[in-house]
Amino acid sequence: MRVRRALQRATAIKIAEFRRGLSGLATIGSTAPFVGLFGTVFGIINAFVGMGESASAGISAVAGGIAEALVTTAVGLAVAVPAVWLFNYFTSKVDNFVVEMDNSSAELIDFFLKQRGKK
Repeated sequence: MRVRRALQRATAIKIAEFRRGLSGLATIGSTAPFVGLFGTVFGIINAFVGMGESASAGISAVAGGIAEALVTTAVGLAVAVPAVWLFNYFTSKVDNFVVEMDNSSAELIDFFLKQRGKK
């Protein structure tokens, strides 16, 4: 019984170590598109300001603001997509490792129980 509890404690500690940092990736992956959207809004605002300052309403008046909006959107997505992919990848690796640790722990306990029964 003491061995089982010790294995459970060691497993819990290792799982916590493996999952450290994953919340950061999740936060980056979920907030980066909103940062890109925020930049998009400011780019569109700049486009309208440029149109208001210009006497014409042509494409040249809004091109700079629209370009800025598209760049910030692209950067937000370029950060978010790899972060989400890495979060999912490492989460599945941790989950697989947890299963392996549980299986190994169970085998070790079975071994100890068999050794105890032989005496």
